[in-house]
Amino acid sequence: MGLFHCPFGVPYYDCEGCIDCGMCQATTREQMIEASKIVREHLRSEQKEKGPPKKIAVCGKGGVGKSTVVVLLANVLLDEGYSIAVMDTDESNPGLSRLCGFDGEPSPLMDLMRQVPEGKSGPEAEWLLKDRIALEDIPPEYVVEKGKARFLMVGKIEDPFQGCACTMADITRDLVGKLDVKDKEIVVIDTEAGVESFGRGVERSVDTVFVIVEPSFQSIALAERIYYMAGGMGIRRVRTILNKVGSVQSEQKMIDELKKKNISVLGTIRFDNEVGEAGFQGRELTGESRAGKDIRELMADLLEEGERIPSNR
Repeated sequence: MGLFHCPFGVPYYDCEGCIDCGMCQATTREQMIEASKIVREHLRSEQKEKGPPKKIAVCGKGGVGKSTVVVLLANVLLDEGYSIAVMDTDESNPGLSRLCGFDGEPSPLMDLMRQVPEGKSGPEAEWLLKDRIALEDIPPEYVVEKGKARFLMVGKIEDPFQGCACTMADITRDLVGKLDVKDKEIVVIDTEAGVESFGRGVERSVDTVFVIVEPSFQSIALAERIYYMAGGMGIRRVRTILNKVGSVQSEQKMIDELKKKNISVLGTIRFDNEVGEAGFQGRELTGESRAGKDIRELMADLLEEGERIPSNR
């Protein structure tokens, strides 16, 4: 397959899990478009009825504040009585665990790939082979906990010539797909910047995508691409969150531009110096900041919407 990444994580054509879409064998743009249609219809046919969010992917352009939103979102959900698992899947940006208030970091899941010889599975990775994985099934060395909050990370590229992030994306996609999230549990995923994770199918098992948008042309343009790709995966709950908005005028201009593209806006997080200071100092973010109060309001609307629609669980 070369550089091709199957959206279903299938290693080769016609093996178990293959839906015979033909994407891996497409050699022309027309063939790729037809294959994409098959993938979209398959994903939509499997999409369950909407209910309360269980797996939330936070996406957007680099620098828009994805990690900040992840932390504030986790704090709000904890206050609402949920158990939270924050998953750091960004192979570049460090420090998310500190912003979440954890004293240290767990061993990265990539360590499993280094410990287990290629093509084999050892006892360290047996839990990853289960069809369904509960949060409590994850070995303690790969998760840190504080109260009802958990934190796990796929890994970081730290050395030159370490290679691409493809293996990290494969781990993320498979784990997110297998996670069995119970009632009053929510997994919040901090994704890498851009749309590459969508190309690898990382988000295909989430039920909610938040696209973080800052006041810039590039951010709005990328939001349109993410919105399109998430919809193509069959994800029905895709919402944009406006972030770092400095004025009512800027907010309205952003809403108008997104409306032209038929993109739903969940709410606005206003520019907050306190958030910037916390990020610079690498200290814990709290929900008591101005930005924290903004995200509390917009999440109240989303949770109420989800509760009105019964889940399939």
